[in-house]
Amino acid sequence: MAQDRVEAVERALTVLEAFDSPQEHFTLADLAQATGFYKSTLLRLLGSLERHDYVQRGGDGRWRLGGTPSRLARRHAPSRQLATRIQPLLDRLTAETGETAALLEMQPGIAECRLVALPDADLRHDLRPGQRWEIGTEEDPRPPLPGGTMECRALGGDPDFPSLWLTLSGPASRLSPQRACRALESALARLHETEETTP
Repeated sequence: MAQDRVEAVERALTVLEAFDSPQEHFTLADLAQATGFYKSTLLRLLGSLERHDYVQRGGDGRWRLGGTPSRLARRHAPSRQLATRIQPLLDRLTAETGETAALLEMQPGIAECRLVALPDADLRHDLRPGQRWEIGTEEDPRPPLPGGTMECRALGGDPDFPSLWLTLSGPASRLSPQRACRALESALARLHETEETTP
């Protein structure tokens, strides 16, 4: 109801909604155009959101989502169930290969990293949950990776929900496509075995 509205909260939520876009980084002018707010108003709202890590400001002055939205999303029941089922698989895949294992979610025009396991190596594909990028086709969620290799395999799922992809990535000098594919196929086989034996 109208009397329950808090104007500052409504404005802050409007700013956050502007980040629901394939675009990953936004200038202040981009956000002003998307929200209709004056830049001075936006700076105050962004300052509060930044303090709670809902948004982050890069060295170039552009804004992107911070870590809090992804952290809160993981508290959602389906996300917790997904993490319980997939994260151990990613951890094992990284331990066995020494490379970055991740679960990606496909949405129209974009891919997003949902879960990740990172190797203890200086040279690695440094993915983070919540990281997003534009994609050219619904059949390939991979980001541009100069000097790197990423292979992916789709997980079966409900066609009414975004598709999920298991990936393995790392420096091309260390991870061949053939080795990545073998590791992914083995991981998928283990996942299917686990699901078949789970009541």
